[in-house]
Amino acid sequence: MSGLRARQKADRHRRIIEAAAALFREAGYEGAKIEAIAAQAEVSIGTIYNYYQNKGDILGAIVSMEVNEVLNAGRGVVANPPANVGDALDTLLGIYVEHSLHYLSKEMWRQAMAISTQLPDSPFGQAYTALDRELTEQIRALIARLQALGLVRADIDGPALGELVFNNMNMMFIEFVKRDEAKIPELRAAIRRQNRILVAAIVVCEESGADRRNP
Repeated sequence: MSGLRARQKADRHRRIIEAAAALFREAGYEGAKIEAIAAQAEVSIGTIYNYYQNKGDILGAIVSMEVNEVLNAGRGVVANPPANVGDALDTLLGIYVEHSLHYLSKEMWRQAMAISTQLPDSPFGQAYTALDRELTEQIRALIARLQALGLVRADIDGPALGELVFNNMNMMFIEFVKRDEAKIPELRAAIRRQNRILVAAIVVCEESGADRRNP
């Protein structure tokens, strides 16, 4: 019986999140009403308030779903990265960028960023910061994996490099979200262009590898 209740609860959560994501896109975050979300999800308004205190909490759940999906996809890249450092970073960051508008519109991202900035100590703000931290940790894990494979210089501070890569990507993503006319290929090209300089500084060149093999 407890298993059935858990499945029913998960199904209600899913319906609420999917309905809210659709309505936030159609009517805008401010325009979407809890009553409309409940009607589209086929649940009572009381059921929504059993799970979420307000629309901000629902938006936070959508952001969490978005980020957790890209983290799951990114684990495969970390476990088995491309042999080229630039390609490895581009593949992982590409997952983040390409999936960024799957559930959320740019307007929804702007709203989420505003809430996290204005209320950093709120449950939403703390959850948003925690998700950013998980993305940073995954980039760090990829760099550690590339170092273990002998592709990134061992003397590089991997954790600091992971923060640098994430912070740079995040800043470019914020600028991308600000402009409705900006397109994902444009964002990816900008990230590649800047990371190319970074990769040139951290990659183990073939000559140094040959020197190590033939002292």
